[in-house]
Amino acid sequence: MSIHASKMMSALRRRSLLSAAGLLAGVALLPACSDKPAFRGVDITGADYAKTLSLPDQHGQQRSLADFKGKLVVLFFGYTQCPDVCPTSLSELVQAKQRLGADGARLQGLFVSVDPERDTPEIMKAYMASFDPTFLALLPKSEQLPALAKSFKVYYKKVEGQTPTSYTMDHSAGSYVYDAQGRLRVYHRYGSGAEALAADLKLLLAEAR
Repeated sequence: MSIHASKMMSALRRRSLLSAAGLLAGVALLPACSDKPAFRGVDITGADYAKTLSLPDQHGQQRSLADFKGKLVVLFFGYTQCPDVCPTSLSELVQAKQRLGADGARLQGLFVSVDPERDTPEIMKAYMASFDPTFLALLPKSEQLPALAKSFKVYYKKVEGQTPTSYTMDHSAGSYVYDAQGRLRVYHRYGSGAEALAADLKLLLAEAR
């Protein structure tokens, strides 16, 4: 092969490589073709648990998740004498609601007690009112709690204290988020923060429009 021909072949190879690189760059610049929301929490859309419940609230009214269709629901388990996790979770839920502005009216907070012995309706009324009067406490009976916890994949355990009434409750600390159709969509770990929760609620509200 002549020197001239060799140079021409080298030039052609360089052009081929540059064209291929350009195509790859063009592909890299294309937007991702996905309709899936980019949740800040854990996307659990389609999960086969935490689907139903039927429990009285602090006012004595029987409640189910189906009652809140048309609203977003944030649900978590806890108890009123919880020293940190529960008040923090409720406070962050209040802050997330505030971040929604007028759409905050479309959010329903649900707090399911894991301490039926001490969390009476009267105590729950005062406790929930101290955070947001629209939030509801759900009060299972002691015999209902094991099956309910299992169906929501929630852990709880009584930890004895120095007196019969000074015990504490170990429990799962995350929150379940349901969309306006009542479908479980997102799991927020404890400590995720109000900003992350509000961002996911806004995504779900946008879906519902």
